[in-house]
Amino acid sequence: MTVPIIVMLLVTAQRLSELVIDRRNRAVLLAQGAQEHGRGHYPWMVLLHVGWLAGLWDAALGGPLWTHGPGIVPVEPAWLAVLLTMQTLRLWVQATLRQRWTTRVLVLDGAPLVRTGPYRFTNHPNYLAVAVEIAALPLAFGMAGYALLFSLLNATMLAVRIRAEDRALGRRQEAALRAG
Repeated sequence: MTVPIIVMLLVTAQRLSELVIDRRNRAVLLAQGAQEHGRGHYPWMVLLHVGWLAGLWDAALGGPLWTHGPGIVPVEPAWLAVLLTMQTLRLWVQATLRQRWTTRVLVLDGAPLVRTGPYRFTNHPNYLAVAVEIAALPLAFGMAGYALLFSLLNATMLAVRIRAEDRALGRRQEAALRAG
């Protein structure tokens, strides 16, 4: 088994495990009365991530989209290290949010905003990790154009997603109150 295939198996397993965690946590949150926000963009976000993974799998397997042969995907260790660092950040986010972590925007009325863990430094640490991963993995495979394309698509998606999440969590109102 080649390094790119091992990396892709690990990344795919990680993403699939997140769907299992999401399903469990979503059920708990909905049972507690949480409301979902920004539902309309969610299928597009899933499509973006599935497309990203599919193209990377094609490259790792030496598919017809790429000029190299099977198993001849370049692997840049520095970009793999960046990817691993972002995986660590994702795990820190999940450990901080515990049952409140999902792939959707679910809000429990009256629940305080999380301000511990990586949330001490930024409102959206998971999106930071995802944005860097979207670029780092293709760059680890020497796919700069692919990294740029999906980074731009992801930036567009995150603009919609973060706006929906901030609105749902009342962050804009909170920031306006502090400023005013």
